[in-house]
Amino acid sequence: KKSEVSGVMAKADVKPKSMHRAKIWSDDVENLYRFQQAGYRDEVEYKQVKQVDVVECWPETGFIKKLQRRDNTFYYYNKQRECEDKDVPKVKVYVY
Repeated sequence: KKSEVSGVMAKADVKPKSMHRAKIWSDDVENLYRFQQAGYRDEVEYKQVKQVDVVECWPETGFIKKLQRRDNTFYYYNKQRECEDKDVPKVKVYVY
């Protein structure tokens, strides 16, 4: 499943127009949680900072498999959901 932010990627240094908090868990919220754990806003910012075209995902679930932080250490994630219900409201959803 391709995320909808990929189309925005053509323009460099894209800034979000607005932000709201996630209310219920979804696959997209899970991946945003993982980006934000690693210190990024979302996939758009990660790709800009790290200059990568593809983010490694688990083929079974589509969740992000690993991310490189700004200090070049790696975060590795499980195939299963990691964002617990109590963490869902902490996830920021950006609109472009």
